[in-house]
Amino acid sequence: MSDSGQMDIRQNREMWKTFVRLTVWITGGIIVLLILMAIFLL
Repeated sequence: MSDSGQMDIRQNREMWKTFVRLTVWITGGIIVLLILMAIFLL
């Protein structure tokens, strides 16, 4: 904590951005996988 009583949350924000980015990529990958399964297995 700094002298003004404020917390430094830069590291938390970077972790959150990484988490959201990873979640979006995984969701997109699952959607693509489901589309490919629908095309080739039906």
